[in-house]
Amino acid sequence: MREQVRAALAVCPVEVSIAVLGGAWKLSAVRYLLTRTHRFGELQRAVGDVTPRTLTRVLRELEADGIVRRTVYAEVPPRVEYSLTDLGESLRPIVTWLESWGEAYARA
Repeated sequence: MREQVRAALAVCPVEVSIAVLGGAWKLSAVRYLLTRTHRFGELQRAVGDVTPRTLTRVLRELEADGIVRRTVYAEVPPRVEYSLTDLGESLRPIVTWLESWGEAYARA
């Protein structure tokens, strides 16, 4: 467990959620991974204006927290795919709700 998540455990469950999913690009990455498995470049294009370095950090943190699965295939050139774990899939209703809320907010 990452230290940031461990520290959040001492505060409250909401802080744990923020520690795992807060920050730039995390929920966007999860949103696109809810549609299907992506390779890194595909995911970067889908998420938007995110640098490769930032997306790599985001994916590593989500992987460390058990949300994202990284699969490396022994091919030349190497192929790496990202998908959601069962825990990541459990975020579907939350992401759907947040997307609906964001659309309503934008219309207001």
